[in-house]
Amino acid sequence: MDEEEQDPDIAAARGAHHVQSLERGLAVIRAFNAGSPQLTLSEVARSTGLTRAAARRFLLTLADLGYVRTDGKHFSLTARVLELGYAYLSSLSLPEVAQPHLERLSAEVHESCSVSVLEGTDIVYVARVAVSRIMAVTINVGTRFPAHATSMGHVLLAGLPEPELARYLEQARLDRLTSHTLTSAPALRAELARVREQGWALVDQELEEGLRSVAAPVRDRGGQVVAAVNVSTHAGRTSPETLRGDTLPALLDTCKLIEADLAVTMAAQASR
Repeated sequence: MDEEEQDPDIAAARGAHHVQSLERGLAVIRAFNAGSPQLTLSEVARSTGLTRAAARRFLLTLADLGYVRTDGKHFSLTARVLELGYAYLSSLSLPEVAQPHLERLSAEVHESCSVSVLEGTDIVYVARVAVSRIMAVTINVGTRFPAHATSMGHVLLAGLPEPELARYLEQARLDRLTSHTLTSAPALRAELARVREQGWALVDQELEEGLRSVAAPVRDRGGQVVAAVNVSTHAGRTSPETLRGDTLPALLDTCKLIEADLAVTMAAQASR
């Protein structure tokens, strides 16, 4: 029986409206979880009960739509699955874990704090505590900004394996948003190397004039960067030296606390 056909008994039980190909596509997405963030074609087929040919078609279709990425052997979800009901973040419990830590950090430093993930060439905000409006646009969960011009973007890009970073640089438009924005691949690569080495990023008015921010990574149990946390402030009231000396230590401590809670949550989910 072809994978697009339905068993008559099952179809009758579920109703004429039931679309089995949609069910199987969602089963492919659900095959990925905190314990299995990367899967081969054979593993997806085995997990979903699909033939290799059917699993391959679903995976490649999801990749075409931007919901899955592949290195040619392994497949993994992208943050774009957020558009399908926050399945990606629900598997990580990232917003729920991060939010109370953001609230404590914001209360300590008296500035706005956020968490984002990388989606394509953008960062996507997934948690936020705002104490004042310091940008021309309102930032909410789901807001997107180009990764090359943001502190969280620099942290997330610095955490990419070289092949993924090379693909990003091929795809990204490094638009000049202010006079401070890094707009060349070599300059951005050099900055990312520094971020990778020091473990944090400070961006001074690259996204918007007057906006200054510092960010640090959140890593999973395997050491992979899965998110970034930042503290943002107006350049007129906080110097880069103050961000590095006073704000950065609290930010780094917060990231460690998020990582610890995230590890516990993911371990609990994996044991279910």
